[in-house]
Amino acid sequence: MEFMELAKERYSVRKYKDTKLTQEQIDRLLEVSNLAPTGKNNQPHRIYVLQSDEALAKINEITPCAFHAPVVFMFTYNKDEDWKNAREEGIHSGIEDVSIVATHVMFEAVEMGLGTCWVNAYPNIEAEKAFNIPENEKSVLLLPIGYPAEDSEPSERHTLKKDLSEIVRYL
Repeated sequence: MEFMELAKERYSVRKYKDTKLTQEQIDRLLEVSNLAPTGKNNQPHRIYVLQSDEALAKINEITPCAFHAPVVFMFTYNKDEDWKNAREEGIHSGIEDVSIVATHVMFEAVEMGLGTCWVNAYPNIEAEKAFNIPENEKSVLLLPIGYPAEDSEPSERHTLKKDLSEIVRYL
C-alpha cells in the first residue's frame, strides 16, 4: 500500500473484535517501532505490551479509552535518556520521540489489517502507578490495537480537515 493510501485508510478504531493478536504480529509491530528515529538516536522510549487478562482489566478500569482492545501498547520515555537541548532550558525530545515511534506502529498496524486509536485521554500518573512504571519514566500515550469490529467506522470528525491555506504559512 502506498503511504498516501495508508494515511487515508487509517482512522481511530474504538471498537474491536475479541480476536487475539499472535506473538508474530506483536513482534512485527515492535520491530517497526525499533526503526523509528529519535533525538540523537537516544531511544528513550519504552513500550509496555498490555495483553494479559489482568493488565487489560486494569487499563480498562483506568480509562474507557482502551476500548477493550485485545492488546494495548503503553508508550513511555525515560526522562534520563531523552535528548536535551543545550541551547534552551526545558526543551527535550521525549514526547516527540514516543510520538514518532507510536506513529510507526500505528501505520504498520493498518498495513497489517489491524486498527488502533491514539489515546491521550487517560490518567497518566494513575497508569504509571498501576503498572509500576519506574519513576524516571513518563507515560505519554496508549495505543489500543486489534482487529476492527465489523461495525467499526470512523467518527464524523475523521474527515473534517482544515484547508491547507488555514494551516500552511510560506515565509
